[in-house]
Amino acid sequence: MVSNSDELRKTALFRPRRTSSKVWKNETADFPSLGKPRDTPCVQPARRAKMRAVNAPLPSATDWPLRLFKLSLLKQEKLRAISDLLGNTAGMTCLDIGGDNGVISLLLRQRGGTWTSADGGARAVESIRQLVGERVVQVEGCRLPLPDGCFDRVVVVDYIEHVIEDEAFIAECHRVLKPDGVLIVNTPHIKPSLLFGFRRMLGLSDKRHGHVRPGYTEAQLFAVLKDGFDVEQARTYSWFFTQLLDTGIRWISERKNANHDAVKGTLLTGADFQRLEKSLKLYRIVFPFFWLAVQLDRLLFFTRGFMLIVRAHRRPWLKRNSAPSLQNGRSLAEAALGGRIGSAAKLG
Repeated sequence: MVSNSDELRKTALFRPRRTSSKVWKNETADFPSLGKPRDTPCVQPARRAKMRAVNAPLPSATDWPLRLFKLSLLKQEKLRAISDLLGNTAGMTCLDIGGDNGVISLLLRQRGGTWTSADGGARAVESIRQLVGERVVQVEGCRLPLPDGCFDRVVVVDYIEHVIEDEAFIAECHRVLKPDGVLIVNTPHIKPSLLFGFRRMLGLSDKRHGHVRPGYTEAQLFAVLKDGFDVEQARTYSWFFTQLLDTGIRWISERKNANHDAVKGTLLTGADFQRLEKSLKLYRIVFPFFWLAVQLDRLLFFTRGFMLIVRAHRRPWLKRNSAPSLQNGRSLAEAALGGRIGSAAKLG
């Protein structure tokens, strides 16, 4: 015999009602304790950590590059090298070109002076503009859309190796500089090393990053500058151990992000932030190893580094024809003089 209570359980009145999460939130709004998960000692801390990670706001377009900069000893070393040759910029009008997608541009502006930033490609320009806000222009081929003789300092940061007509680009830098202006160029340094072959073996090509050339030797860079500049200082930095570790990190990152272009000026979206958060964790893990590599690099002070930076003083433009050169790139006249024509720098 079926009781009345059994019959009632089969009706819709007593059938369990499925409540959506949205309705549940509305119903428990006035009773906060109903919406809280149970405080299970073993599960609760992990659950809270997971909820914090899920609900945490995404890093802003400004936050991400600065967080990466703080974890990148290579970028910090680059900024130090530029700052050493740049000197005091207070009260000056300055231009940076190719400022590492904006992070170097932002940090240079904090040194004082009135800065304008430039880069090639709309995405790179937008990436810089998100960081610095104002006075950002796009390089049109080799031409700088800027008036003549308006800058005291021009800083070219890892950009000249992206330009096909590098001599025409340097002529533009000469045009926008004041008569007593100074040009600083930072670029990869080509030198005999097994590391370059190791990178090619791993498939780390320069073309993937938009390079039209892997970098410059000192002779090649001096040849590009010789018509309008006297090189006052030339130095190298970033030695074998940091570059070797950076090669490994690049290989791991490019394998994880094989479907994403690693071109200069990539604009990061919210989805990119979530994807690249893993890369940020990787940099946190390897940071102590980078610190150790920097200490080991100090033992290689007698060798030339993998990055080349020069400071050149502007002078009137005078086209100099190429002359026969020796195997090391120096002309016969330079070999006789014991230096390089168009340069006041001492080279080791």
